[in-house]
Amino acid sequence: MNADALPYVIAGAMAGGFINGLAGFGTALFALGFFLAVLPPLQAVAMLVVLSVVTGLQGLWVVRAAIGQNKRRLARFLIPGLAGIPIGVTILSVIDASTLKTVVAAMLLLYGGYFTLRANLPTFERATPFWDMLVGFLGGILGGAASLSGALPMMWCTLRPWPRHETRAVLQPFNVGVLAVATGTLALKGAYTRETLIYLAIAIPAALLAAQIGISVFKRLSDTAFRRLLIVMTFVSGVVLLLRELI
Repeated sequence: MNADALPYVIAGAMAGGFINGLAGFGTALFALGFFLAVLPPLQAVAMLVVLSVVTGLQGLWVVRAAIGQNKRRLARFLIPGLAGIPIGVTILSVIDASTLKTVVAAMLLLYGGYFTLRANLPTFERATPFWDMLVGFLGGILGGAASLSGALPMMWCTLRPWPRHETRAVLQPFNVGVLAVATGTLALKGAYTRETLIYLAIAIPAALLAAQIGISVFKRLSDTAFRRLLIVMTFVSGVVLLLRELI
C-alpha cells in the first residue's frame, strides 16, 4: 500500500459518498478522478463499484417506504436491466466502448443542456410500463457494455413528475442492483487483491460518513429542486464522460 495514495483515496471516497447520498447515484462521476490519479484503472473501478453499493444501501433505507409503495414500478426497471447486462457484455466484443461512451456523453450533454436552460421542466404524467421496461433494459445493456447503466434511467426519470423519494426509489435500487452484479463479476476476475481490500477498509468509512451528509441535504430539497439537481447531474455527467474520452 502506498501511503501517498491515501489522501486521494479518502478524498475520492468522500466526494463519491456525498453525491451518492445526495442524488442516489454518481459515485464514479465524482470519485474516479481522484482514484485514477494514484490507482490503476481496474483497481479504481473495483473500488468504485463497492463504494457505490455500500453507500447506496444507506440511500435505500432512506427511501424504503417509497420502494415498498412502488415495487412494481421498480421491477419494471430493474429486472429488464439485470437481463440486459450480459447482452451488453456480449455487444462489447463487437462495438468499440470508447465510441459508445462518446455517443452517450453527447446525448447527456444535449439533454442536460437543453433542460437546464428551460424555465419549466417537462411533465410526462401517464403510466408507461413498456417504456419503463425498455429504459431499464437499455440501461442494463449500457451498463454491461460501457459501465453507463444509470444514464438512460436518469434521463427518463427527469421527465416524470414523481416526488423526489419516488424518483430515488427507482434510480438508487437500479444502480445498486446493477453494480452489485458488476462487483461479483470483478471479484471473479480477481480484481480484489489484498491492497485493494486495504484501500477499501479505509475508503468505506469515509464514504459512509460523507453519504450521511449528502442524505441530510437530500432531505431538505424540494421535489422541484431534486429534479433540477438530476438535470444538472445529467449535463455534468456528459461533460465529464466526454472529457475522459477525448483527453
